[in-house]
Amino acid sequence: MSSNTLYADRRARLAAQLGTGGIAIIPTAPERPRNRDSDFLYRHDSYFYYLTGFTEPHATLVITADGETTLFCQPKDLEREVWDGIRLGPEAAPAALGLSRALSSADLAAQMPKLLENRSTVWYPFAIHSGLEGRVDGWLQSVRARVRYGALCPDQQRDLCSLLDEMRLVKDAHEQAVMRRASAISAGAHIRAMQRSAAMLRAGQEVREYHLDAELLHEFRQHGSQYPAYGSIVAGGANACVLHYRADTALIRDGDLVLIDAGCELDGYASDITRTFPANGTFTGPQRALYELVLASQDAAVAATKAGARFVDPHEATVAVLAQGLLDVGLLDKNKVGHAQDVIANRSYFQFYMHRTGHWLGMDVHDCGSYVEPSQVGQISERKDPLSGELIKDRPSRILQPGMVLTIEPGLYVRPAPGVPEKFHNIGIRIEDDAIVTQTGCELITRGVPVKADEIEALMKG
Repeated sequence: MSSNTLYADRRARLAAQLGTGGIAIIPTAPERPRNRDSDFLYRHDSYFYYLTGFTEPHATLVITADGETTLFCQPKDLEREVWDGIRLGPEAAPAALGLSRALSSADLAAQMPKLLENRSTVWYPFAIHSGLEGRVDGWLQSVRARVRYGALCPDQQRDLCSLLDEMRLVKDAHEQAVMRRASAISAGAHIRAMQRSAAMLRAGQEVREYHLDAELLHEFRQHGSQYPAYGSIVAGGANACVLHYRADTALIRDGDLVLIDAGCELDGYASDITRTFPANGTFTGPQRALYELVLASQDAAVAATKAGARFVDPHEATVAVLAQGLLDVGLLDKNKVGHAQDVIANRSYFQFYMHRTGHWLGMDVHDCGSYVEPSQVGQISERKDPLSGELIKDRPSRILQPGMVLTIEPGLYVRPAPGVPEKFHNIGIRIEDDAIVTQTGCELITRGVPVKADEIEALMKG
């Protein structure tokens, strides 16, 4: 399938859901200033890119229920193009992108009231584009000014995310192929960082977190990734117990564990891998004991990930393994917390494992899509959280379908505290892989980097 056909098919599927008289407005992301007269590296809006494959700023897509598509984009400007790069321009855009027509972005304010006139429902992404709601209101005011001449004004505004989230949740063959390539690049980057850490320590060199971050960035760009999918986490020693720690200047010491959570973005799609490894290439006894426990919990979560299962099932499988394991290794005292089922019921594990086991993955690293099963959204059960005492309303978890992509990322984070054996202090471990749901199970697309302790040690000796 050509890229034009791919995006045209998505636009047609969306148009068919807008209802009679529906019209959708999808802007791309704005450019964002970094300092004075310099912008952050530009990154398009994911919804906009999903429907166009177009990466220029200052663009808006309009789709009507009858399938007409209008792109507003930057006009050709030879003087500005010398500075900022070649623009596609409205004249070339329809043929290049498979659209009905294209106009200059300068014409957006004048043309939108005309496009909205005699429509019944206007769709746009709610709470994403700052100021968009106000602009829509202004365009509708212009339409209302013409009602005495027989013009009809849309009387409904609806959130376009509700339609696009469902479309994006199941990845097609093209998307899966891109995500496999992104995962392969990221796996290579993790391998490179592992080997650099051990090699530098063997050579008696000082290793800092930014040295390993540099290896990740090199490998991402070396293989064509446009940028990291998110701020890379490179955490040595106790820093691994900070969930969203960013690669910094901290010294990585011989004997430390290193947690790296990093993935590249390739052609608009994210990868997301976490590996935890001994800085010098050899696990200590306590490190290996906790590592093997986290890996066993991930194995259980992987086994629970398949079409027909619930999104929550991998998390519950992880927690079941961790609850028993925390008792077995002595991080929890059964005389105080009871047996594994008590640990689960009372969330006693939360001291060491405080996040969920996964999230959707796609164009965004925390991708869009409801975690509630749409067909069962009205079924609500209430429970009292044993830690906070808060009353929580639960709805049935999403039923997994082939083509959905999610991360599977259990962990343990042991901060010094009363009753916590000192040998485990400041050990932070997370193991994360990306999984495409299949009919019979799931395909782990990030296992190009080893995950078993023995394999990691063997790799780092190389």
